[in-house]
Amino acid sequence: MAVHKRQIILPFVIILFALFILVVLSSMRPQPMRGQPPRPAVLVEVVEVEKKDETFVVDGYGTVNPRYQTQIVTEVSGRVVRISEKFVAGGFFQEGEVLLEIDPSDYEANLEDARANVARAQSSLATERALGRVAEAEWRSIEAGEIPELGLRQPQLASELANLRAAEAQLDRAERNLERTVVRAPFSGLLQAKQANLGQYLGVGTSIGMFYGTEVAEVRVPLTDYDLSFLDQQMINSETSAGPSVSVTAEVAGEFRSWQGHLVRTEGVLDPTSRVIYGVVEIQDPYNREHRTHETPLQFGRFVTANVEGVTVQGLIELPRHAINTNGEVWVVTEERLLERREVVSYRLDEQTVFVSSGLENGELVMTTQLDNPLPGMKVRLPGDPLIPQEEAAEPEAENGEEG
Repeated sequence: MAVHKRQIILPFVIILFALFILVVLSSMRPQPMRGQPPRPAVLVEVVEVEKKDETFVVDGYGTVNPRYQTQIVTEVSGRVVRISEKFVAGGFFQEGEVLLEIDPSDYEANLEDARANVARAQSSLATERALGRVAEAEWRSIEAGEIPELGLRQPQLASELANLRAAEAQLDRAERNLERTVVRAPFSGLLQAKQANLGQYLGVGTSIGMFYGTEVAEVRVPLTDYDLSFLDQQMINSETSAGPSVSVTAEVAGEFRSWQGHLVRTEGVLDPTSRVIYGVVEIQDPYNREHRTHETPLQFGRFVTANVEGVTVQGLIELPRHAINTNGEVWVVTEERLLERREVVSYRLDEQTVFVSSGLENGELVMTTQLDNPLPGMKVRLPGDPLIPQEEAAEPEAENGEEG
């Protein structure tokens, strides 16, 4: 009977012991965290504020043209008997070099005729002077008193003197016409186009070609009032200064080339259509005729970009254009990684960049990430920051410990 009773009680004892072990193990298991886990802050990018001196550049565009260009025309008529080997489109000439020569035969004959007329006039004048002296001697031998001008043959002498002067003028004209049979380059340059050839008869005033001077090239660059505000006006209009430096660039044979010049003046009148004023950029020796001034010759007619050196402003902050909103405000990230709205003053807005003159200090961090709805005091994190700060991660653990 006692054995039967132990068999009945033993299973209950085992079950109770197992329940006791289960309760002990359950109490030793860590309690699950209650509440929401901390959410990581939004990752943003920033730029550090650095104040520095900025030299601005004003961009413009234009076409390269010669400073001097002229249509060469003949001053005498005749047949072309000789032309220079370089008398072709694109041929280079030095000042005074012969372009072509017109048949001088008729003009040489005219010169000899003019010389003969001068000799005859000189002879007539000498004869009249001798006659005047004879007449004066005769008057004094027969009469006393004042001798009339007609008696001294002064009117005849004046007529012969006028004839001599007219003959000398004709001689000068004949010499000039003979010189004009040789057409020379008015200045150093190139022949842009020729309109005469060997054997062709040319009349007075006939165009023989367009001539471009190669000493100086010019680029007319349109400038707005906004552009002019970043240029040194006194330097542009100074007679002693060369003007602001200009870097002229263009693509040549698939490669970008540059030339150096100066903004020497503005044209002084607003264009009535575009409401801009044109600045004139000069580039010396564009074809490297005098020296190897440039790495590559700059041809007339090329379309170029001109970057004009502007004024230098101290203490400006350069930021990406998208970092500032339409209200002139930026978001500053504090040391606590909180957002702070800051109003700034913009000095210049470019397509990709904004230059701030005040409202920020050196070392501050300006957010450049575009958030949908940023708010003052919003928590953010920067690249390199932990996903969840240690102090935030410790708070839920502390709460769970208190509840246990």
